[in-house]
Amino acid sequence: MIAFLEYLDYGKVNLIGTSGGAWVAVNAALERPDLVHKVVADSFDGRTLQNGFSENLLKERMDAKNDDFSRQFYEWCQGEDWETVVDLNTKALIECADSKFPLFHKPLELLKLPILFVGSMEDTMCRRNLDEEYSQMEQLISNGKTYLFPTGNHPAILSNAEKFADIVKDFLFSK
Repeated sequence: MIAFLEYLDYGKVNLIGTSGGAWVAVNAALERPDLVHKVVADSFDGRTLQNGFSENLLKERMDAKNDDFSRQFYEWCQGEDWETVVDLNTKALIECADSKFPLFHKPLELLKLPILFVGSMEDTMCRRNLDEEYSQMEQLISNGKTYLFPTGNHPAILSNAEKFADIVKDFLFSK
């Protein structure tokens, strides 16, 4: 992500990361705040992966591989070798979950730019106490905000698309 932002040379940009992409966006902002204006981190577990994450992920990925829509979506996102990409991603996430690996490479307290944590309380791919985790992260960051949809699944950007767009526009264009 950082190499891509350097290559584009747009100056400070807004990053929106969903699911695993939320960790990418936050870590990029932690590493190179000079490249990032604001971050929206959508539908992710927080600082660590929840207990039971591995089992939930394996079930979700198996179900997805047997669902035509999900298979098409993965191929659209990842290309023809989507199944290999998804399997490697699954393996990496399980290793992170099993080792309780911290998902941010620097303390969140170092993040000084505005960040919006977004999720859905019904998201079966995220921890049950998502409200508590996002609230704790928000308190660590001087410019943190949280918006949790009462309904919707994974990710919020898809399951609550229109309201999500409104909330993100308000956040990105506020001073």
